[in-house]
Amino acid sequence: MPHPCLSCGACCAHYRVSFHWSEAEPALGGLVPAELTVPLRSHERAMHGTEGGGDPRCVALDADIGRYSRCSIHPVRPQACRDVAASWESGQPSRQCDQARLAHGLPPLTPADWIWREAAANDRDGNPDGSDNPNDRGTPPPALPPPIAA
Repeated sequence: MPHPCLSCGACCAHYRVSFHWSEAEPALGGLVPAELTVPLRSHERAMHGTEGGGDPRCVALDADIGRYSRCSIHPVRPQACRDVAASWESGQPSRQCDQARLAHGLPPLTPADWIWREAAANDRDGNPDGSDNPNDRGTPPPALPPPIAA
């Protein structure tokens, strides 16, 4: 089972994504592509598509909400996006996640949506690449040596 966010995308099509302008300023180390943002207030920018009212949808979102979802700038997304936690991913609910999912007709996530992840972390291959894939075809851990007789 893949990460629940990969079949959701509701948060990216529900909230305004605003952040400090420096996150889109390469000279200051900003990585968010400035061409995908719009000025919002004197010290803020917003992801295009989320700046107004109505039906926000981030320009970086590639999704059919509830079926598949991907952020086209995921490695360089704004801090505001990084700060939205998926419900129960870290063991607690997320009001933002739950509200966005409900607004798009999706049920809130539950702890059961993350059971696969616990299994992946304990599978025989040890999940060596750190991915969230339950079976990443890694090398199994070495066998333990036989016990030493006393």
